[in-house]
Amino acid sequence: MCGRTSCHLPRDVLTRACAYQDRRGQQRLPEWRDPDKYCPSYNKSPQSNSPVLLSRLHFEKVPLGKGRRCVVLADGFYEWQRCQGTNQRQPYFIYFPQIKTEKSGSIGAADSPENWEKVWDNWRLLTMAGIFDCWEPPEGGDVLYSYTIITVDSCKGLSDIHHRMPAILDGEEAVSKWLDFGEVSTQEALKLIHPTENITFHAVSSVVNNSRNNTPECLAPVDLVVKKELRASGSSQRMLQWLATKSPKKEDSKTPQKEESDVPQWSSQFLQKSPLPTKRGT
Repeated sequence: MCGRTSCHLPRDVLTRACAYQDRRGQQRLPEWRDPDKYCPSYNKSPQSNSPVLLSRLHFEKVPLGKGRRCVVLADGFYEWQRCQGTNQRQPYFIYFPQIKTEKSGSIGAADSPENWEKVWDNWRLLTMAGIFDCWEPPEGGDVLYSYTIITVDSCKGLSDIHHRMPAILDGEEAVSKWLDFGEVSTQEALKLIHPTENITFHAVSSVVNNSRNNTPECLAPVDLVVKKELRASGSSQRMLQWLATKSPKKEDSKTPQKEESDVPQWSSQFLQKSPLPTKRGT
């Protein structure tokens, strides 16, 4: 796979999309580090900054270099299928199947856990298993963070498009286990790494071929026969409705606050040229 993704949700909406339950059953939001580095985009290249989830234990109770498991977030990823008998390649956008839900309120109304699901646009983010590393220059300066997405053989549904796919963590339990390196051993975590059939896709325009193109057209479904916008159904139709009202924008610099807890929590971390994290007390 080429590593091209879309992650265009505004920062506060992306945060609510990552809401989870802690071990006490309480709703939580992940806490950002370097939030101003987040740049929403419909067309992210492998060289760009991307949001990932890490366990807070990486920054508090153990040296940062241990564990090294992370979850890479995206609306979905792009893959190119080679067309037989030609040199052309057809791009596809691949993502979790979406469930239509009623929503109410506005983005600014998410002031309590019971409102979180009502005010973000209910797009289910793709959660991909990854590993990260950090390097501190010997002469000093910013620590360099990097990550890689783990890949596996493609599932049956995607095998005609490409022979590899990301290792997708399907559901909050799988995400929690992958991040919880303190309680879940490497051997147990590796059981989560396998192809999943819970995936859907649609063809998109060749506009996405150029990583400098950053518009909703990158995601819009197209008809492969006549190359025009498709009257889609199901998840593709919801994608079109979603794109009609969403676009990347710079978010307010305020960071969502949450209570401290003595259980592992998630932290969203950017993995390029981030400052050296300081140790925070409990």
